[in-house]
Amino acid sequence: MTSVLLMWLILIAIFIVVEIITLGLTTIWFVGGAVVALIAGAVGADIGIQVVLFFVVSVALLFFVRPSACRRFNSHRMKTDIETIIGAEGKVLETIDNFNQKGVVALAGKEWTARSADASIIPEGAKVSVVEISGVKLIVTQNETVDVKKEEE
Repeated sequence: MTSVLLMWLILIAIFIVVEIITLGLTTIWFVGGAVVALIAGAVGADIGIQVVLFFVVSVALLFFVRPSACRRFNSHRMKTDIETIIGAEGKVLETIDNFNQKGVVALAGKEWTARSADASIIPEGAKVSVVEISGVKLIVTQNETVDVKKEEE
């Protein structure tokens, strides 16, 4: 009986250490299951009941409590620069041509290598929206058709 209780204490310690290392709000829920199993063992429950309680409580906490905990803890998280670029609008500085691997877009005061999302050629001066980032390249779509000759006049 004492060895089973010791096993639950060791599992609790392991899950806590793993959670501290990963900070993923994943293994902490198994701590809850192990605590319930430990209590059940302390009051004399059979090892089979302890194991079932461990899995049922752990899975219930993982699937029902974790999503709301993640929302609460991540609600104050600041977006990274990359996350703010998706959906942003920029101006084509060099014609975007996927086939010839050319294209530069000005966005938020910086120049980015760009490629067209649909492989179309986007002329210099066109407005584009960022739909994805692939490595260090922006994947963009054209917002409106621009008559480059009219702009030059």
